[in-house]
Amino acid sequence: MSPAPLSETCRERAALWLWPGQALYVGPALGLGFHSGAVSCLAVGVDGEFTVEVEHGARHRTRTAWVAARVRHRITAGGTRMAFCYLDPASARERACRRLLDGGAELALDHAHQAELVRGAASLGADAPLAEVRGWLELTGPDGHDRGRDPRVLLATARLAGPPGQPVAARELAAEAGLSVSAFLRLFRAETGTTVRRYRLWARLVRTAGLLGTWPDLSTAAVEAGFSSPSHFSSAFHAMFGLRPSALLSGRAVIRTVEHPAVASGPTAG
Repeated sequence: MSPAPLSETCRERAALWLWPGQALYVGPALGLGFHSGAVSCLAVGVDGEFTVEVEHGARHRTRTAWVAARVRHRITAGGTRMAFCYLDPASARERACRRLLDGGAELALDHAHQAELVRGAASLGADAPLAEVRGWLELTGPDGHDRGRDPRVLLATARLAGPPGQPVAARELAAEAGLSVSAFLRLFRAETGTTVRRYRLWARLVRTAGLLGTWPDLSTAAVEAGFSSPSHFSSAFHAMFGLRPSALLSGRAVIRTVEHPAVASGPTAG
């Protein structure tokens, strides 16, 4: 499926807010093809119901849906605008969000605060006050301290989401956790629902979007964020979100990077 271009005549410009471990897009539906993310995603139909389809699975019509990390799925919008909230699987908010929906380990529907999420998303334009955006995010799931998380995995996710530089290898993370590489990888996947590799890609994708306000073009930002080349960034973005990055990150969406302890997820905060 070809991604639908962002409309410049849409009543609201598309907006992308980025926090450590969290990202929120509100704007025109993007015509996403089948894809699987490194993190989970809560989708909200702003103007109407949408169809969510897990590959080789059932199709559902709904107004809110949560899709787990690494699950190939496709969302077909029924209205003009959508909200996509991407949540770090190592965060307390992601766990809280899952508890507020009905469904299984891969797909859940009908968020307990569905009506409030729909109403709130309808007012989240590019110029929305940050307090309003944070209030909407809090509806997805309270961001309290998650004492059930293994501290070794929390440390690893913080390292992976840290500043770009020398890549952190799995064996290094395993050594810091006091585990063999195989044992650490099993623990990481059990705790986060995704792999070290895909979590690293998520962190780099978020970092790239955040750098667009500093660097003159997408290619430069991608390399500065830790991707080996612009093509590596483009293929990773397409695999994760189902569309080419130019459809979202080439100046047609307002990107706001937010760093605040009130919305950051534990040790992944900057």
